[in-house]
Amino acid sequence: MRLFFYIIFLCLFFPTSILFASDEAPVFDRTASIDLLVDWAISNKLISGGVVVIGNHAGILSSTAHGRLSGRPDAPLLNQQSIFDLASLTKVIATTPAVMKLLDEGKITLSDPLSRWFPEFKGSDRENVTILNLLTHTSGLTDFDMGTEQTMKTAIFKAAAEKNRHRTGNSFNYADINFILLGELVHRASGKTLDVYCRDELFEPLVTPETMFLPTLNLTARIAPTLGIDSGTVQDRNARRLGSVAGHAGLFSSAQDLSRFARLLLAGGAIDGRRILSERAVEQMTSPFLCSNGSVVRGLGWDKSSPFSAPKGKLFSDASFGHTGYSGASIWIDPGQDLFVIMLTNRLNYRDIRRFNQLRSDISTLAVAEFGKPCDIQQLAAVPIITNISSNLQHKAKRNIPAVSRGITLVAASSEANSKTYRHYHYSKKTGKRLRRSLHQHQRA
Repeated sequence: MRLFFYIIFLCLFFPTSILFASDEAPVFDRTASIDLLVDWAISNKLISGGVVVIGNHAGILSSTAHGRLSGRPDAPLLNQQSIFDLASLTKVIATTPAVMKLLDEGKITLSDPLSRWFPEFKGSDRENVTILNLLTHTSGLTDFDMGTEQTMKTAIFKAAAEKNRHRTGNSFNYADINFILLGELVHRASGKTLDVYCRDELFEPLVTPETMFLPTLNLTARIAPTLGIDSGTVQDRNARRLGSVAGHAGLFSSAQDLSRFARLLLAGGAIDGRRILSERAVEQMTSPFLCSNGSVVRGLGWDKSSPFSAPKGKLFSDASFGHTGYSGASIWIDPGQDLFVIMLTNRLNYRDIRRFNQLRSDISTLAVAEFGKPCDIQQLAAVPIITNISSNLQHKAKRNIPAVSRGITLVAASSEANSKTYRHYHYSKKTGKRLRRSLHQHQRA
């Protein structure tokens, strides 16, 4: 009851233009907090640079890029077309939609046992694991390191030889081997390797030229290198040992391309008048599947509510879904809010998981607060959360921003979602003061 009166008080005495960003507000002001968050992460050596894109089914609403392609001071500035190693986003941008297309075509079913497609599993403890179990990480399979000369066939035999450490069924156990098998399933069911199938059936029809396995040498200068790995080489060791094309990792893409994929899902599988996934496939992928007695909620491939759901933030709805990648990538999509948030970073610190997950969560929370649907009860109830984030940012800005010299690309909103104006900024003391002033306005509100 106390919360109810608090919400009524806010609605009566504060205009929505204060509680939520208006459509007329300059994007610089509306994204100032997100700019500061990313720049704080750079100055604290969590990342060397990052790109954040926010949009809906019609197009991009806001885009900001900070830092450089690598830690070198002469490296190119990041932008929407900068290419990143997606790591585990491969599972949902490539493998899962490929499996769903095969499902639509009637070539496979979710109840198919592994033994149907993998004779290597016949007679093993896991022969009755289904495609559904693989997609939801309820197969009971666990990961293992692959040898230097590992091939897909020996990897499959090794997985089939696993004993029952985890029971198949309802228990959630996130494991890359599930999607390594699904990637090979695409090959066996379609007759095309995973990279070729995804290129022909997904990426070319979607018009995402920067999304690919095995990027060509002419793109190397645009690819952010992951820590300890050259540009264009997948960071995941098991993926490299499988030829850099695998169902769990190996895909590269840009924020621009991923925004088209997010728009595709928000529009029910069609974009620019072209249908790429059926509405049924999108609905199946994103419907809730309860695991571990309801403590974990997954879609098919997608995450909905689990220990890996940091990019969901505080304001995305229960209908939302997304995924993270070890190298610093994440995507979260909410059909109810008609909103998506993409974050691609060049991650430096892999040990401070807590602060990195907080960065993911805060960016999503601010994005929904600024671009989500106004007068949403959940948003109003979360006003103290936004105030707390802004207060913390002010404190960080006073200590860090003036000393940082980074490049930023901002996108100004326009009446048409696909029409954008690019502006480029360099951080200086004057810019830092401008950002802090914008934050202070949010704080007072």
